[in-house]
Amino acid sequence: MAETQDRTQRDLKTREKQVRYVYKPSSALPDPTPDPDFEFRWIATHILGQSDPTNVSRKTRDGWVPVKAVDHPELMMEGNAVTGNVEIGGLMLCKIHKGQLQAMAEYYASQAQNQMDSVDNHFMRNNDPRMPLFSDRKSTTTRGAGFGSGSK
Repeated sequence: MAETQDRTQRDLKTREKQVRYVYKPSSALPDPTPDPDFEFRWIATHILGQSDPTNVSRKTRDGWVPVKAVDHPELMMEGNAVTGNVEIGGLMLCKIHKGQLQAMAEYYASQAQNQMDSVDNHFMRNNDPRMPLFSDRKSTTTRGAGFGSGSK
């Protein structure tokens, strides 16, 4: 007795979609739920097992505020026993208002621009009309006419 074969083209056949699990390794530091008004960052409290209070003090003076564990239950962790802050492996989660962060970025951009202007002024101070200096910040590369073409 001959078996009947299904002659339907393979691309016309459908099968039920299977949900595939895609592995994503866990992060060493969990991310809090994003807040449109605040930026989050991990601040070092300990370096090589030694307490670093000057770093934490400087960051808090700059406007970074420690995040309390009770405010972010999605991190699924208990806070520091003493402070209640979110801390993992010598790092403390802190937040800052985005307006303050933008002001800091503008300040440091201004400092960098002032330094570049100072370098340019110092460089151009040595300018002589007989042999002018150029302060163009462009770089170009050129090749000779016969270079690499095989012609002599």
